[in-house]
Amino acid sequence: MCGIAGKIRFDGAAVTTDELEQMGDAIRHRGPDDVGTYLSKNRRAGLSFRRLAIIDLSSKGHQPMSYHNRYQIVFNGEIYNHRQQRARLESLGYSFRSQTDTEVILALYEEHGADCLRYLRGMFAFAIYDEQEQTLFCARDRVGKKPFKFYVDGRVFLFASELKAILTQPEYQKAPDYEAIHHYLTYQYVPAPKTGFEGIFKLEPGHSLTLDCVSGRHTINRYWRLDYSQKLELSEADWKQRILHKLDESVRLRMMADVPLGAFLSGGIDSSAVVALMSRHTASPVKTFSIGFEEQRFSELKYAKLVAERFGTEHTEFVVKQDAIETLPLLVRHYEEPYADSSALPSYYVSKLTREHVTVALNGDGGDENFAGYSRYSVQQFALAYDRFRMLHSAVAKPVATALHRYLQTTLTERAHRFAQTLSKDYARRYVNYICYFTNEQKAQLYAPQFRERLVRLNSEDVMVGWFAKSQTDDRMDQTLYADFAGYLPDDLLAKVDIATMAVSLEGRSPFLDHELLELTAQIPFKLKLKGRDNKKYILKEALRGLVPDEVMFRPKMGFGVPIEDWFRGDLAGYTEDVLLSPKLEQRGLFRREEVRRILYQHKRTKVNFANQIWALLTLELWFQEYFD
Repeated sequence: MCGIAGKIRFDGAAVTTDELEQMGDAIRHRGPDDVGTYLSKNRRAGLSFRRLAIIDLSSKGHQPMSYHNRYQIVFNGEIYNHRQQRARLESLGYSFRSQTDTEVILALYEEHGADCLRYLRGMFAFAIYDEQEQTLFCARDRVGKKPFKFYVDGRVFLFASELKAILTQPEYQKAPDYEAIHHYLTYQYVPAPKTGFEGIFKLEPGHSLTLDCVSGRHTINRYWRLDYSQKLELSEADWKQRILHKLDESVRLRMMADVPLGAFLSGGIDSSAVVALMSRHTASPVKTFSIGFEEQRFSELKYAKLVAERFGTEHTEFVVKQDAIETLPLLVRHYEEPYADSSALPSYYVSKLTREHVTVALNGDGGDENFAGYSRYSVQQFALAYDRFRMLHSAVAKPVATALHRYLQTTLTERAHRFAQTLSKDYARRYVNYICYFTNEQKAQLYAPQFRERLVRLNSEDVMVGWFAKSQTDDRMDQTLYADFAGYLPDDLLAKVDIATMAVSLEGRSPFLDHELLELTAQIPFKLKLKGRDNKKYILKEALRGLVPDEVMFRPKMGFGVPIEDWFRGDLAGYTEDVLLSPKLEQRGLFRREEVRRILYQHKRTKVNFANQIWALLTLELWFQEYFD
């Protein structure tokens, strides 16, 4: 796990070592163990690298790494099948100087060119410079576990693991991307390929980029897509066996390391399964780490402790208190894009705690997307059932809808209100409205007139509707899974874990996001994932029976939530008002002060919950202060 960066000039000017070192210094937290730079022979191309040593701790793992005096690579990630690929390449006549997975990527690229990506099992973002052809080949892993951001104009191509490195270069002039902010307020994150900075983009998961370093022309190609259309009709017994076998293999592969290793243990099904399977493959106790809150309804520590005791782990806990909000400006700096997932806070703290003991930590990310673990999938399934009822019984559908709408309007949850208001919408747009932070109507009310006029033609719902359309399946629930897999997973959850862990120089690994496991679970009929009205993750739970304690598997799902609803009604109310009602926010010309004030007042004085919206506005204002003031 490392930090990579680079600069290519095609305007005749030279890249300097100082520029490359500035890029590397900006992301030193990603790799404190080693630093390196490379300048091409014509000085038009340069690579920068910061290393967090995990495999082959010797100097042979130094990057940028050269291969046959032609290729130079900077690589961030881990390739879990590199030993198998090394053996295959050796049978073809290749020889190796190190034990690193980095050198295996170089040999695969020489042998297969861009097609090398299909041989890689793991997480990665890398760039390979070809001295002979003067090209740069860049790629990001299938799921998006490792980041790759870039800027290109007629003079220069800049890339890095984090855009902080790009901001060090004079060719890029900072400017906020207001369209990205518009989408952020809907989704709580900036959907790829945007970043929040005008002109800087994310290379999307499962894509590669090839740059002609002479002309400056670049092309982007998709090399992998998760396919939900090819279902396997197997017995439940066969599915349980296949799931457990592939998950166990995925966990075992991710225990490969030459440094201390542990696991995040939330007390949920997924992280508990990972810890249970890890205990099969080690003679010593697994080191586990958990985070909780003083507010007991948000704390899962008792379940994590139960799992730790069951498997005899070496367990460490940390309780997040309300004063942890002081860390928020630091998090905004690290997350660098507008980002409003409040679970970034405990993610940072559990990463910081874990790094005091180990260098690598496995986690349970991806289980909910694989096996339909979110409550919103039950809501979507109910809505689709209502659609079928409406088509079959059109005469009575309207009064039923009216009664349902009236009932839901009497509840206290904003999401219930949204659901009632959007029953007549297309199923994809209904889903966006159910999960979003700000609806289109709320944004129209929030925006200052000029800002609203600037963005009036851009409907943020279209982003997710596009993901539904690209799913290549007719099953609407599988389309819903794909939409979350394409957007929410890489741009929110995986970004959260990558930034939180790398901020403290910790490597995170996600067995549930092994691409072979994903390809297997995409073939499972949806009815085995969400069975009945609310039996979420049905087939996974059945596969894990006898392995994970029943008290963990069959308890209500809590998620990795933060008690911000209470915090914004308590001691944080004053701090939030100071930030969001300051003249500075009004001068930006984005939001109507009176609407921001109304949201704060409604949350503090009534039972209406605007915590997510307040968090989004707060982190956005802190982002402007950090990067533009």
